[in-house]
Amino acid sequence: MRGFLSFLIRLCIGGGVAGLAFACNRSTPTLDIAQLVKTTTVHAHVGDFSVTYPGILKAASDVKLSFRVAGPIHKIWVKEGQYVQKGALLAQLDPRDYSLQYEAAAAGYKQVKGETDRIIELYRTNSVSENDYDKAVAAQKQAWALYHARLNALEDTKLKAPFSGYIQKKYFSGYEVVNQGIPVLSMIDDDYLEVNADIPAEDFIRSGDFLDYRMKVDVYPDTLFALEFVEMNQQANFNQLFQARFRMKRSKEVLLAPGMSASVTIQYKPVNEKFSVIPISALIEDDGRSYVWRVEGDDRKVVRKSPVEVYQVQKDGTVIVSAGLQAGDVIVSAGANGLKEGQKIRVLPPVAASNVGHLL
Repeated sequence: MRGFLSFLIRLCIGGGVAGLAFACNRSTPTLDIAQLVKTTTVHAHVGDFSVTYPGILKAASDVKLSFRVAGPIHKIWVKEGQYVQKGALLAQLDPRDYSLQYEAAAAGYKQVKGETDRIIELYRTNSVSENDYDKAVAAQKQAWALYHARLNALEDTKLKAPFSGYIQKKYFSGYEVVNQGIPVLSMIDDDYLEVNADIPAEDFIRSGDFLDYRMKVDVYPDTLFALEFVEMNQQANFNQLFQARFRMKRSKEVLLAPGMSASVTIQYKPVNEKFSVIPISALIEDDGRSYVWRVEGDDRKVVRKSPVEVYQVQKDGTVIVSAGLQAGDVIVSAGANGLKEGQKIRVLPPVAASNVGHLL
């Protein structure tokens, strides 16, 4: 009885192993088994290269204005939202102390200049020593420097618009004391708008090939606006993106404002190489390289693994290839992952135009 049970166990184990081996052999296609795939013909890339990224409009110069000297505010002449011309007087400090200092420096310079001018004239007639002449020249320069420093300080009690634009914010009111460098007003440049776009590393390294820049704004979807490249950050942010700054000249015919959503299109320089376009589903990865299955043979029923150089992945699901393929080559576009080198294939027939939804 015990021997009979041992025989049954050995029989079950042997049968299980044989069944498992049979199942494995069935699941692994051989080179003689034709794999059903879909193919496509490689086309040459026609047209320029471009990429598009989202951006946000902002004021080209959102500047905080401050006095270069300290003192009590005498008056702020503008209101928030007011448009001002370049050079317009915006605010003024109480000039009393600076005016007294200027008058004292002006009087001192006048006196020193009169005395030193006489010594300089006597030196020309050899009536005074060279040492006295040097002292006179140095004294006159010191008095002149102090005079102009006091004059500049007096002028700096006036805060003027550095460009034409709008007053965005007032940080102080009249009669408050402010230190030098403390923002009193902020202005928005009315001549230009800026748009910032985050550029990935693959486009950052090709920034030398940037040729042209255009922008679309959501509120004007059918209008392309010309942009001027300003600069690009040389260090990536936390998302490994590099911020690029562009600007555009404002137009009176089109109303644009900071905060509007936009899309920035970067055009690349034309290249001489021949590029091909393939669907992204045709690519396979092996050891960090990109490959496709090229369909070869007289009857186009055998596949060969062919390395390719990917130049750019497009948003429409296609890939621009810079090397490894030529226009007219036939490659596997669906079912590529289950193939082996030299394997036979069967091409999936195209769907008839009248068979919408594969119902027939």
